[in-house]
Amino acid sequence: MTLQPSLPEIPQEESPLQTGVLPSQVLRRLIDKRGIFADSAAEQPGEDQIQPASLDLRLGATAHRVRASFLPGPGKSVREKLDRLTMHEVSLEDHAVLEKDCVYMVELLERLDLPREYYGIANPKSSIGRLDIFTRLITDGATEFDQIRSGYTGPLYAEISPLAFSVVARKGIPLNQLRLKRGNPVYGLEALRKLHQTLREDDSGIEDTYRRGFPITVATKTENGSKDCVIGYRAKKHAPLLNLSLIDHYQPSDYWEPVHGSADGELILNPGDFYILASKEPVTVPPDHAAEMVAYDTLVGELRVHYAGFFDPGFGDPDRGGAGTRAVLEVRSHEVPFVVEDGQIVGRLIYERLAAVPDKLYGRDIGSSYQRQGLALSKHFKRG
Repeated sequence: MTLQPSLPEIPQEESPLQTGVLPSQVLRRLIDKRGIFADSAAEQPGEDQIQPASLDLRLGATAHRVRASFLPGPGKSVREKLDRLTMHEVSLEDHAVLEKDCVYMVELLERLDLPREYYGIANPKSSIGRLDIFTRLITDGATEFDQIRSGYTGPLYAEISPLAFSVVARKGIPLNQLRLKRGNPVYGLEALRKLHQTLREDDSGIEDTYRRGFPITVATKTENGSKDCVIGYRAKKHAPLLNLSLIDHYQPSDYWEPVHGSADGELILNPGDFYILASKEPVTVPPDHAAEMVAYDTLVGELRVHYAGFFDPGFGDPDRGGAGTRAVLEVRSHEVPFVVEDGQIVGRLIYERLAAVPDKLYGRDIGSSYQRQGLALSKHFKRG
């Protein structure tokens, strides 16, 4: 019988809250108590994986090329499905190619043995979303992607489908990240109003914000009507292989073509093409909050926005070198061409309280890649 780890305590002096997103120091304690662990003693989660409000999850040794995406369903394991759907296996011990438009399943090095009060959600890492690598977390018995049910005990798997470029991956690379929560903290209207006032200049739209999150709009209009202004990038077809281990290495022009704005701010998205755009407004996440972008909202159009949705505490914080930071939007239109205009709402940002202020914050001190970003490609590409 598996014994659940004792609940890592959140010291009262750090915060009176006992509900919310778990900060870095609680994730560290959970690792120490083997609530998060690896089978091999030499591969236990390390400090470099612990982010301010999430944990990077590393690829295991084998990628299963499967015929189709799937969810195991109640009472069934991912392994049972893999036995039926695997076409062939690819070793990731060194380096291996994950082909564009193929679906792979990889068991991760991390396993969970959560206290029953803890549950979680997963998302691709920012750099992975910006490469259009569709990555989702799956657990045994899952009926939804990217969801960790309360008290889950068992393995974790990543479904991986490169959509823009074929990529080279290896064991140990993190493609997605896990955010754990305790309880169900609910904002009252007054508390949300105070948060709104710290993040936005006016009180307009507060009722809508309360129901659906802070609206995020897209920037597509050029200054002074200049047609030379780059407002985004579109992924090229048939680009070279991209090795996920190489940072600041690739020439952007080999993989991306610039998207120029227009004086009227209209941009037509081609169906099936992948775009990197930027938000019109800067985003700031206070140190005692975490945020997540709602990836897809049929109320704003037939498009998916922001595959990698986590924003850590301290993102865009002036005290952390941010001064308000624009969100990079990964955009793909579905089925039909779709027009977006400057200032159009394309997503919603949901803020959640942390159970305690983390002992590390997003920014220069921990080597965060995108604290002062404007329109930025992933860290794999040369800048300037």
